[in-house]
Amino acid sequence: MSRAKFYNGYTRKLIRANLTEGRVQIEEMLNGQLLKYIGGAGLAGRMLYDELEPGIDPFSHRNKVIFLAGPLAGTMAPTGSRLGAYTKSPMTNGFFHSSAGGCFAAELKFAGFDGVVIEGKSEKPVYLFISNSCVELRDATHLWGEKTYRAHELMKNDVGDESAQIAVIGPAGERMVRFGAIIVGGRALGRGGIGAVLGSKMFKGIAVRGKGSVAVHDVRATLDMSYKLLNAMRSAPATGQILPRYGTPVLVNANNALGVFGAHNWQDEMFENAEGLCAETMRKKIVVRDKSCFACPISCGKYSVITEGPYAGYKVEGPEYENIFALGSMCGHDSIETVAAAERECDDLGMDAIETGVAIAFAMEARAKGILSAQDVDGLDLTFGNAAVIMPMIAKIGMREGIGDVLAESVKRAAEKIGGGSMDFAMQNKGMTFAGHSARGMPGFALGYATGPRGGSHHDGRPTGERTGLVPRDTIEGKAAYIVKVNHLNIFTDSMIVCHLAESLWGPIDIQQRVVDILNVVTGMSLTVQDANETAERMWNVIRAFAVREGLRRAQDSLPKRFLDEPIRDGPSKGMVVNAEQLEKMKDEYYDVRGWDRATGIPTPERLQKLDLPDIAEDMRKILAAERRP
Repeated sequence: MSRAKFYNGYTRKLIRANLTEGRVQIEEMLNGQLLKYIGGAGLAGRMLYDELEPGIDPFSHRNKVIFLAGPLAGTMAPTGSRLGAYTKSPMTNGFFHSSAGGCFAAELKFAGFDGVVIEGKSEKPVYLFISNSCVELRDATHLWGEKTYRAHELMKNDVGDESAQIAVIGPAGERMVRFGAIIVGGRALGRGGIGAVLGSKMFKGIAVRGKGSVAVHDVRATLDMSYKLLNAMRSAPATGQILPRYGTPVLVNANNALGVFGAHNWQDEMFENAEGLCAETMRKKIVVRDKSCFACPISCGKYSVITEGPYAGYKVEGPEYENIFALGSMCGHDSIETVAAAERECDDLGMDAIETGVAIAFAMEARAKGILSAQDVDGLDLTFGNAAVIMPMIAKIGMREGIGDVLAESVKRAAEKIGGGSMDFAMQNKGMTFAGHSARGMPGFALGYATGPRGGSHHDGRPTGERTGLVPRDTIEGKAAYIVKVNHLNIFTDSMIVCHLAESLWGPIDIQQRVVDILNVVTGMSLTVQDANETAERMWNVIRAFAVREGLRRAQDSLPKRFLDEPIRDGPSKGMVVNAEQLEKMKDEYYDVRGWDRATGIPTPERLQKLDLPDIAEDMRKILAAERRP
């Protein structure tokens, strides 16, 4: 690997805001850490492993939230200007990373900073203002309680610049709804409850304005490589035609046709009324224009306006596929207008729309089975297919009222409280619900779900290889080695903080040469694909060690009973299931490929030493010794 003394693409400046002391300071990021962890999820994972004490409550003042812009942010490199946020999650109790598109990351780099660390807890609401060399904590008392869209407007008025980029929490985060989100313009740092952690700190958000520029190592090579990537995106059907026209909702019909589109709380994987939710219907009925993130030609964002019916006047950037799944088919209705209004309401309250929709679907099934009474659900008609109940339920969850207060704790915790066998259909892993891709119809993806550090996230493993036929989905053979490759691709690109939708560029399975090429010309590193894979493995092991330190073992690498015991009951994937025996076999192979202890799922000291992680190797040695002690 290159041992250059300075890497471009980074400002190497990090803002650390201590809310307890009301103090802001600027730190220099260590060059060696950048080479070893790149940025984004890899760098933040290492930082939080070092800075957080094991066993702290995620809502403790000792937890921290890190925001990072990647090394490509603010350059022409396509999809490279996403914003990452990182914390110890109140959903999973492990390290969590989320990213969002838009322009915030580029603006932060133009202001001269790679990231922000929020630590401690304020006695009163505050927000952080960044404008080039001016960085200060400001009073947010007048913003506390405001929904996110209104908070955006008020903060722009405060800073006196309509061009300022804003990231804020809403009432749900303030009330520590465990899946509270951070809304960044029209995009969301949605999953994992990072917004709830900020709410526990009395921190409303960040306003940033920058007027600088980003230095790259080789200007000509960066331009040439960026144009090559742009041309590749425009010539690929997915990024050149399908996503620009329809966005992620194109997956509604695609997954439904394959028989892997979750409905009725995953009781079904075909939805007979999918036509009402599909991309073509959405485009015809509510989409007004396309929207793009900074330095991205895809324009997959769809700005939608509802013009008739009970939600006339609602406007939203979306809805995205995952929210159509969660707030639509999972709840058994086919109203795209309801889904669009519901996504807007989730954004405005500041909470993850996926988690919200799945929580409502869970409550619907619990009500249908008689586990929840009419009184338990505040008299609401929680029947699958009742679109009219979605908005009242969102309000109850976001404001923690009645049944909403129970669901605001997450599906897993709600099932633990409700009982009555409801854990069997609590569709979650490690505390977080599954996104809109099947664990029964794609065995490799099922393994990725089970072993992924974020539980129900579809961005640790990815469904693309099996969903598109690049990898057979009728066998479990070879899936361990396959998922390890996918893990490494995802964590490396999440450390560069580029978009997973551009799989025509970055690849659905392996780290591609073009991934390291664009990183090298921007930063001046000289990584090879082999170097990138080793770096990715190092990052993955740091994140796994974080979870192990918090109590994660092999038993938590699992799937809900429904995914293990109930074959898909209808459609093209009828009969498919990944049973417990198959999952355990794949886990054995996965741990072997990774060099982890089979019995516990703990990374071995030997493998960690090879990855240049001697301190973490010692930590895991002690934990393994304790596990093996009679």
